[in-house]
Amino acid sequence: MRKRANPSQPDGGDAADFFPPGAGVPPRDPSAPDVATRAETVSEFTRRLKSLIERGLAPCWVRGEVSNLRAQASGHTYFSLKDAGAQLSCVLFRGDAARQAAALRDGAQVLVFGEASLYEARGQYQLIVRVVVEDGVGRLRREFDALKARLAAEGLFAAEKKRVLPALPACVGFVTSPTGAALQDFIRILTRRGWRGQLVVLPAKVQGDGAAAEILNMLEFAQRLRRALDGAPMLTEVNGPASDSRLSALDLMQPAFFDLLVIGRGGGSVEDLWAFNEEPLVRAVAACTVPIISAVGHEIDFTLCDFAADARAETPSAAAEIISSAFVACAERADQAGAAMGAAADDAVARARERLDHARSRLRLLTPSAQIEQGWLRLDDTSNRLAAALTAAARGKRERLATARAALAARSPETRVQHASHQLLALWKRLHAASPASVLNRGFAIVRDEHGAPVARRAALRSGQRLTTEFADGAAPVRVESGA
Repeated sequence: MRKRANPSQPDGGDAADFFPPGAGVPPRDPSAPDVATRAETVSEFTRRLKSLIERGLAPCWVRGEVSNLRAQASGHTYFSLKDAGAQLSCVLFRGDAARQAAALRDGAQVLVFGEASLYEARGQYQLIVRVVVEDGVGRLRREFDALKARLAAEGLFAAEKKRVLPALPACVGFVTSPTGAALQDFIRILTRRGWRGQLVVLPAKVQGDGAAAEILNMLEFAQRLRRALDGAPMLTEVNGPASDSRLSALDLMQPAFFDLLVIGRGGGSVEDLWAFNEEPLVRAVAACTVPIISAVGHEIDFTLCDFAADARAETPSAAAEIISSAFVACAERADQAGAAMGAAADDAVARARERLDHARSRLRLLTPSAQIEQGWLRLDDTSNRLAAALTAAARGKRERLATARAALAARSPETRVQHASHQLLALWKRLHAASPASVLNRGFAIVRDEHGAPVARRAALRSGQRLTTEFADGAAPVRVESGA
C-alpha cells in the first residue's frame, strides 16, 4: 500500500494528476536545473500579478458600506467597502479627496468609482478611488436643492412670514410616531424641567410611504380644532396611552387648545427623513395657522420643513427645551419672588410685632394701676435714697470724729511719756544685748591675763603664762602650754 505524501491528496496518483489542463504542472524533481532559472522572486511575481490586475480590470463603480475609515496627516484617506459577503480595501488620495462633495463616514452607504491595483509591499489588492457619491443621495440632494430654491423664490421661507412662538404655551401638539424614542426624549425633558402645560400626541408615520400625508392630516386636524374652538365652547383633548396609533374620542371636560405644534422625529438617513421634504407637507407647514417648531433628525440634519416652520430645533429634545425655557425662567422668577415676598412678609410681621409690643408696654404704663405702681416705686426709691444719704452723712461724721480723737491722743502728755518709755526700753535692750554678760550667755568666754586685762590676740601669749577664763557662770584658771 502506497502512503500519501499530502493528506489532502487522494490516494492513487501523482500531483500532476490533479492539476487542471494548462495550469502548469510542477516538475517531479525540484532540484532540476531548469527550476532555478524559471523561478520568480516574490517581487517579480507580485509585479506580474499587479500588471494583470490593472490591465485586466477596467475602472468601474462599486457599491458598499464604509468602515475602518482612517484619514492620514498626508491628506490621503484609507477605508474599506464591505457588504454581507466580502470586504474591499480602498484608498482616496489627497488630490482626489479635495474634489469630492460627499463626506466619507463610517457606516455610510456609498458608490465609488476607481481602478483596481495591488500594493506590492503587502501583496494586498485595493481599489484606488477617484469619485465618491453617497448611494441614493445624489438624486435626492438634487431634488432637495431644486425644490428648496423654487419654494424660496416663492417667498415660502421668508423671515417676515415667521410667527413668534408663544412664550408660555398652555397646550402643545406633537406630531410624531407615538412609539418612537423622540417622543420619550421629548416627554423626559419636559418632565425634568417641570413644565406644567398640556401635551397632546398627534400620531403619524414619520418615514416611508404615506408619512407626509399623515403628518399633513394631523396639521389640518389641529387647525380645524382651533377653528372649532374659536366659534364654540367645545374643548377637546387627545386621550389614550402614548403607544396608541390613533386619536381617541374627544374629552369634552378637558381643554386642548393648541398654542403650538411640534413636528419631528429622531435621526436617520436622508431617505428616512425624506417625508419632511415633500412639497405638500412643506407648504402645509408654511401655511399652518398654529405656530410650528420643526424638530427633525439630529443637529446636522436639515429638511425643507425646517425652513418652512416658524422655528427649527436641532432635535426633539432641543424643541422641548425651547418650549419649557420661558416656563423655567418664569418658575425661577416666581420662586425668587416668593422667597422675596416671604422675607418681606416675615420682616413686616416682625416690625408689626415690635410696634405691638411697644404699644402694649405703653398701654400698661398708662393704666391707673400702673400709675399707682409707678408711684410706689418712686416712693420706695426716694426712701432708699434718703436712707442711704443719712447713712453716708453719719458715717462721714463718725470718721471725722475718730480722726480728731486720734490727733488729740497723739498730742497728750501720757502719750508722750509712753512714747519716751518705749524708746528707753528699746535702748536698754540694745545695750543689754551688747554687754559682756549677754555675750557670755550666748556661749562665749573672755580670757584675761594675770592683771585681769582681756587677751585679744594669740600673739600676746607666752609659754607658762597663767590666765583666767571667764564664763557666764564663773571663772576658771588656765595656763599656756606653748608660746606663740
